[in-house]
Amino acid sequence: MDFRISNPQTYLPVRLVQIKMPYYHTLGTVPHKRHTQFRKKDGSLYSEQLFSTEGFSNDYSLLYHIYPPTQITRTDEAVSVMPSVAEEKMLKHRSFEGFNIRPVNDYLKSRIPVLVNNDCHISLAAPQESMSTYFFKNADADEAIFVHEGKGMVRTIYGELPFISGDYLIIPRGTIYQIELEGRDNRLFIVESFSPIRFPKKYLSRYGQLLEHSPYCERDIRPPNNLGTYDEKGDFLIQTKKRGMLYGIHYASHPFDVVGWDGCCYPFAFSIHDFEPITGRVHQPPPVHLTFEANNFVICSFCPRLFDYHPNAVPAPYNHSNIDSDEVLYYVDGDFMSRKNVTRGMITLHPAGIPHGPHPGAVEKSIGAKETNELAVMVDTFHPLQLTKQALEIENQNYTMSWAE
Repeated sequence: MDFRISNPQTYLPVRLVQIKMPYYHTLGTVPHKRHTQFRKKDGSLYSEQLFSTEGFSNDYSLLYHIYPPTQITRTDEAVSVMPSVAEEKMLKHRSFEGFNIRPVNDYLKSRIPVLVNNDCHISLAAPQESMSTYFFKNADADEAIFVHEGKGMVRTIYGELPFISGDYLIIPRGTIYQIELEGRDNRLFIVESFSPIRFPKKYLSRYGQLLEHSPYCERDIRPPNNLGTYDEKGDFLIQTKKRGMLYGIHYASHPFDVVGWDGCCYPFAFSIHDFEPITGRVHQPPPVHLTFEANNFVICSFCPRLFDYHPNAVPAPYNHSNIDSDEVLYYVDGDFMSRKNVTRGMITLHPAGIPHGPHPGAVEKSIGAKETNELAVMVDTFHPLQLTKQALEIENQNYTMSWAE
C-alpha cells in the first residue's frame, strides 16, 4: 500500500501511520510531519509538546493538545514529602513486614518510603480510594509500580493502562496520571528511579529490539490504549513532586486534552507472569532474573520455574559475598525454599559487605526438589540504602540472627 501524501496538510489517523519498529507507538491523530502546522476545525493550531526524560538527546514522544499545556492559574503552598531517614549507615541483615503498612484512603498519602538512596526510593503503599480530585506528576523520578494486590486503571496523558495483580507499571518521570482503583484492598511496591528505567542492554539488539534470549518480548509490553480527549476548561489540580516537595499546581484546562501522540517515551505495563525464567543444569545466578535496569540499580523478577536438572544439582542458591550491592527482596507469593518464616509482602535487606545465603537446613531440603512456585521482586542497588523511620516501625527485630543454628 502506498502511504505517500500529496497534500502536506492532510492528517492521518493512527491506523495508517503506525510504523512497525521497536517501541514506537502512536494513538489518536497526528500530522504527517512533526513540527508542522496541525489545525483544529476552527482553524486554530493544536499545541505540540515534546516529552522526553533526557532532554533532546534520547527517546521522546510528541503530543498534540487542544490547549497549551502551560496555562498555570495558581499554585498551592508546597508540602514536604522528603523521606525521614533513621539509619544512614548499618551492616546487618534486616527484614520488614510490608503488609504492616496501614491502608490509607488517599493514594499519595499512602506511599510510605522505607529504603532510600540517591539513585532510588523504595516505598510501600496501600491506597483505598481512586484519585478523583487531582492528578499526579513525579517530576523527579521514573516510577516502577508493582501491583501486589488490587486492580484498576492508570489514566494518563497518553491513554489508559488497565492493571491487575502481578503487573509492573512503568511510568516515565513527568507523566501526568490518575489511578482508578476497583476496590479498597490494594498493595503496591513502588520504586522511584532518578534515572530512566530501561530494558536491560544485554537483551537488546543494536537497533533496540528485544532479542531471542530475552525472557520477554515486545508482545508482552502493554502500551496505553483508549486515548480519551477531554476538551474541558476549569480548575485542574496537578500534584507535582520535585526534590522532596509536593507542589499543588492548578491549570486552566484538563491535562488529558491530547488528540494524538507518537513516539518512544510513554508509560507501559508488563506482567511478572509474562516473564519467562531462564534455567539450567546447575543453579543460575541472579542476573538471569533481570527485568529492568537504571543507573546504579536493577529490578529482577523471581518467578515459578523448574529447578536445575543436573543429577547432583543443589537447587538452593549458594552463599554469596554481597560486596558490591545491597539486595532487597520483596516476597509476593508462593514457597521460598531458601528462607524461613516468609510472609506475603515481607521485605528483606541484605546489605553490601557481608555474605548471605540460604537459612540453615534449606540447602539439604532443596535437593531433589523439581520446581519452585516462588514469586518475588528483587532490587539490587550498587550504592548503600538508608532506612526510614517508617521502616523501623515494621521491622522484624531478630532477622539478623536467623542464620544461627
